[in-house]
Amino acid sequence: MKNIEIRKASVVIPAFNEEEAVGAEIANVAEVLTDAQIDHEIIVVDDGSKDRTAELAAAAGATVIRHPENRGYGASLKTGIRRARYDWIVITDADGTYPASAIPGMLSRAGKYDMVVGARIGDQVHIPASRKPAKWLLQKLASYLAERQIPDLNSGLRVMRRSVVEFYEHVLPSGFSFTTTITLSMLCNGYLVAYVPIDYRHRVGQSKIRPRHAYDFFILILRTIVYFNPLKVFLPLGAVLFVGATGKFIYDLTLENLSESAVLGFLAAILIWAIGLLSDQIARAGLGPRPQ
Repeated sequence: MKNIEIRKASVVIPAFNEEEAVGAEIANVAEVLTDAQIDHEIIVVDDGSKDRTAELAAAAGATVIRHPENRGYGASLKTGIRRARYDWIVITDADGTYPASAIPGMLSRAGKYDMVVGARIGDQVHIPASRKPAKWLLQKLASYLAERQIPDLNSGLRVMRRSVVEFYEHVLPSGFSFTTTITLSMLCNGYLVAYVPIDYRHRVGQSKIRPRHAYDFFILILRTIVYFNPLKVFLPLGAVLFVGATGKFIYDLTLENLSESAVLGFLAAILIWAIGLLSDQIARAGLGPRPQ
């Protein structure tokens, strides 16, 4: 595939009470892209901040869009992407965790792909230890369901085709799971996604991630896979019931008595498989043509 050099990009930065870092982050991104001779705009979406986030972002030279109240990370990204001028979108965080220096390299690869993700697997990665077990489990689950190894499920630094994001906007949530959903949506539908190793620094200010978000991510992964590839969930579930029912049936034969539980197990397996097949047909019919 011929590489298309990307020389224009819109950078969208969601921000909620990030006055301590937002100005420096905007300056870093602007300097890096200017040095790389990439035409760009920087859009900061102030998501109902109570501090000076919007004021400092504007002073640093960004275009600032303000939500009157906190609507969520994903909602902020969608607001910024709707206002973007260019066909390629870069998203990053306002807290200083992601290296702006990685953006030109990611843009240089974007011409061959639909999305390039900065995977937090570099030499210097600072992720709180309390998050690592849940992060590992969710990543393994998502990799299995998407049938591809996913080095970083919800990295907040990525380059995306605007047309693809707009195509899936109706399924993209307003919360932190925006990045997880766009990852699974694209992988489940055959888009080309590349991962570039990056470092991940200590954040400036207080994190907005809470322990309950792990459960939200788990439910989201299942929901997204059922939406795009339901057989990946329904076939194994039906198989578990079928195997259990078969074991109970064999045991019943030794007693010369067919139990209701074995019959119900077989019926449940068949019903779940039928629902999975029907869901798969609906999913395939509803996808429609992909954006170019």
